[in-house]
Order: sequence, then C-alpha cells, then structure tokens
Amino acid sequence: LKDQFDNLDKHTQWGIDFLEKYAKFVKERIEIEQNYAKQLRNLVKKYCPKRSPKDEEPRFTSCIAFFNILNELNDYAGQREVVAEEMGHRVYGELMRYSHDLKTERKMHLQEGRKAQQYLDMCWKQMDNSKKKFERECREAEKAQQSYERLDNDTNATKADVEKAKQQLNLRTHMADENKNEYAAQLQNFNGEQHKHYYIVIPQIYKQLQEMDERRTIKLSECYKGFADSERKVIPIISKCLEGMILAAKSVDEHRDSQLVIDCFKSGFEPPGDFPFEDYSQNIYRTISDGTISTPKQEGMRIDTKTTVGKAKGKLWLFGKKPKPQSPPLTPTSLYTSSTPNGSQYPIFSIEPVHYCMSDIKTGKPRIPSFRSLKRGGPALEDFSHLPPEQRRKKLQQRIDELNRELQKETDQKDALIKMKDVYEKNPQMGDPSSLQPKLTETMSNMDRLRMEIHKNEAWLSEVEGKVAARSDRRHSSDINHLVTQGRESPEGSYTDDANQEVRGPPQQHAHPNEFDDEFEDDDPLPAIGHCKAIYPFDGHNEGTLAMKEGEILYIIEEDKGDGWTRARRHNGEEGYVPTSYIDVTLEKNSKGA
Repeated sequence: LKDQFDNLDKHTQWGIDFLEKYAKFVKERIEIEQNYAKQLRNLVKKYCPKRSPKDEEPRFTSCIAFFNILNELNDYAGQREVVAEEMGHRVYGELMRYSHDLKTERKMHLQEGRKAQQYLDMCWKQMDNSKKKFERECREAEKAQQSYERLDNDTNATKADVEKAKQQLNLRTHMADENKNEYAAQLQNFNGEQHKHYYIVIPQIYKQLQEMDERRTIKLSECYKGFADSERKVIPIISKCLEGMILAAKSVDEHRDSQLVIDCFKSGFEPPGDFPFEDYSQNIYRTISDGTISTPKQEGMRIDTKTTVGKAKGKLWLFGKKPKPQSPPLTPTSLYTSSTPNGSQYPIFSIEPVHYCMSDIKTGKPRIPSFRSLKRGGPALEDFSHLPPEQRRKKLQQRIDELNRELQKETDQKDALIKMKDVYEKNPQMGDPSSLQPKLTETMSNMDRLRMEIHKNEAWLSEVEGKVAARSDRRHSSDINHLVTQGRESPEGSYTDDANQEVRGPPQQHAHPNEFDDEFEDDDPLPAIGHCKAIYPFDGHNEGTLAMKEGEILYIIEEDKGDGWTRARRHNGEEGYVPTSYIDVTLEKNSKGA
C-alpha cells in the first residue's frame, strides 16, 4: 500500500461517512421511540378517569383492572423513554463525538502524508536539477575538447588560439567535475530520503490510518452492542409491566362487581305489600240475610272503593309519591248497633273510621322521599334522611369514620402541644408556655365539637340500624299474621251473622295487618343490647347526656364507639350518653336479634 495514498484517503472518508450514516439511523430510531412513548402517554391520559377527590363512584374490579393496566402501560411508555434516552446518550452521542474526533485525526494523518510526499518531490527536483546541470556541463566540456583538438591539429591556427581553447577546455572540465560532485551528493540525498519516505514515514502514517480505521470499526461494534443493550436493559421491567397487566386481568371478579352494585343501590326499603281482596258482594249478601231489618242502609255503611283502592295504592309509595288518604267524616251512619238480651241497643264503633282518623293524623308527619324524588336531585339533609335506609347507614358510617380520624388528629395535636408546653415550662429559654395556650384551647374546642358531631351521627346511625332490625322483625310477624288472617276469611267473602266479625269491620281491614306499624315505625325506640350499673354519679349537664346516680341500673342501647361514651336508657324511656368509665356494662348475647 506504499503507493496507494489516494485510495486510502477515499477509504477512510467512506468509513467516516458510514459512521455518520449509522448515527443518523440511531437518531431516527430515537425519534420513533420518543414519539411512541409520547403517544402511549397521551393514550393513557385520554382514558384515565378524571375523578375529583370526593367522587364516590363504585370501584368495580373490571374498572380497577383497567386502571391498573393503564398504569402499567404508562410505566411501559416510561421504559420506552428510557430506551430512547439510553440510545441517545450511549450510542448517538458517542457516535457524534467519535466522528468529530475521527475527522480531526484523519485530517492530521493525511496532512503528514502529503508533507512527506512534498518533501520527497522537492528532493527529487533538486537531484534532477543537479543532474541536468551536470549533463549540460559535460556537453560543454566535450565541445571545448573538440574545439581544442581541432585548433591543435590545425596548422593555420595560432598559438594564442590554441592556448585559449585549452584554457576553455580546462574551465569546462573543472565545472563538469563540480556539477558531477553536486549531482552525486543530491542523488545520494534523494535516495536516502526516498528510502526513508517509503520505508519509515509512509508506513508509519499508513499504520496510524489503519489503527484509526480499526478503532472506527470497533466503535461501530460497541455501538451495535450498546444499541441492543439499551433495549435489553428494560426487558425485565417491561416484563413486570406485562405481568402486572396479566395480574390485573386475573383480578377481575364478576361476583364482587355484582355485590358492589347491590351495595351501591340497596335501599333497605321493604317491598310493597299484597293488594287486599276487595269484596264488592258483601252488601248484596248482607241485604239478603238482613232483609227483615227495617233500618235503611246509609251510604256511610258502604265501603268507599276509591278510598280502599287509594289505601292499596298507598302501599306502593316506595316507587312513587304516596297519596294522602281521604278521611270521611264521622257520621251516625258509620256506627253499628247491637242488641242486648233485654232489648236495649248500644252503639259499637267500627274500626274503619278510627283508622281513617289515625291516617289523617299520621299523614301530617314528613315521610322519606321516594327514589324518584332522589333522582330529581332533592335537597341533601345533614342526617341523610333523604336517602334510603341502607345508603343512609353507609353515609353516616363514612362520616363517623372521617370525624374519628379528625378527632385522632386533634388528639395527637393536643398531646404534642401539652408536651411542648411541659418542655417550655421546664426550659423557659426555649419558649413561652403561655403562647401555646390559645392553640391548646382551640384544639380542645375542636375536639369537643367533633365529639358532639360523632355522638349526633352515631345516634342517627343507631336509629337507622334499629329501624332496619325492627322492620325485619315486623316483616316476619306480618307474614305470619297475613297467613292467619287469610285462613279466617271465607272463600267467597260472604257476610256472616256473627256480631264479633261484624264489629271487626270489613275483611279488607285484615289485608293490612302491618300498615299501622309501617306508618309509626319512625317512632320505635332502639332495642336494648344489655344493661349497666352506675359505679359513680354523673350530673349530665351537657346536651345529649343522661344524669345518673350511683348504683342506678340502666339499659344499654348503643355500645362505646371508642370515644368514651355509651348510650343508655332509663326505665321511663329517657335516653342519653353516659361516660363508659362511670358504668359497669353487661351485654346480652344475641342482642342484635332480641
């Protein structure tokens, strides 16, 4: 390769171009990775739920799994960004820096080769000039010698011409000898430089170029490996992301989702009762059997079908607005009469007018709104009485838990303030103890307020739980009574002469054995779950508390929720909270169903 300087120049330039071409490839791959990661993140952001902190949407397992998959996909996008960053730092950046250094080194080696070639060319020119000059002087010396010999042999030539020709010959001969010596020196010098050029300088330059090209090849190999390592490093994390997606898919539980739907929409209301049998043939049979009675039938004795139907429809108030029953006025015709053995008559009041009067009184009490009114966005009450019982119980329990957490924070803050105050009292130089008193007072006030809120919400919660238990008991008993009542009625609903049955009123009244309980179920007291004995007397001056004397026996209607207060009731029905540390509590077994 000693004479292939130009070809080596082209080869090294091709190597650098190939290096930059691969660098461009890596750059485009980095842009693809970055765009891919960006699109994945935008996709995750698009489908991620945008919930406020107070949003209480049920978290179904399918939704949770999808959100987990989105999180894993977001992590996967992050790993693609790591790949792009690693390629940019380890491969592309290194290639660009090495390409710049390679260009500088190649330029330096090529310049050294050109300088050596130029120096050799200069030596050759000097040698060639001395050679041409020696050749010219030799020809001139030959001409002078021929001229001297011609004059020397010429008899007609003068001696002076011969001497002059001889001197000219000597001069040319001397100059030819000097040029000969110079040419020999230049030739020797050129041969030395040429040997040095082709055996020392050029091989060294070519070796440097060879090492440079080999380093370029090694760098490309390292970059190829780094390109693959950038991808291989994130494979374990990507595998974890994919495993997380698989675990999220396996976590989907259809039964749990169904239970969440049930818990979310469970109202706690009872299903509507059976429609009563409306016997319109009673008046016909009664007219036939009582044909000898001269007392005319009044319209008040007849059953108002509209009122009866209205009552039956009133039982369906769970899914609509409860109609207000119309109460007919009390008239003498609404009384039944019965004869005594001595012939005297005394009035017997029918149950139906009394029931109407009681219905009139009861309808003045506000009822729980229906689902339809809830869907229209009714006003939210503090005790959540606008919600169905089961949803109300959940809301109250959530509020109690939040209040308990706030109370625990305030308690911790109070303890910290007390400790800080003790430190200040022992070391006055650290601070003024009186400066903590306002904050301590405020904390104590917040704790009292939170306790009262907890007591109030626990009372509402106990009320809801008591109603649900009482409602289930009454539903069981009403089902039994309903079966017994149906057994007493005749299949045809005919009229009988038994005065006791006549006093009971129309058979339709038996079709509503639990209607009275349903109307007044809001006033049922909470069931007792145990009893307690007062160990110490308690004044009970605060609102919601119950005063007690030492040794007094009280009923327990609500256990201590962890705040140090127990709800109790006297024999006369008076209820309130008493300190748990002041009483000796005995809970009954199976008190929930008692």
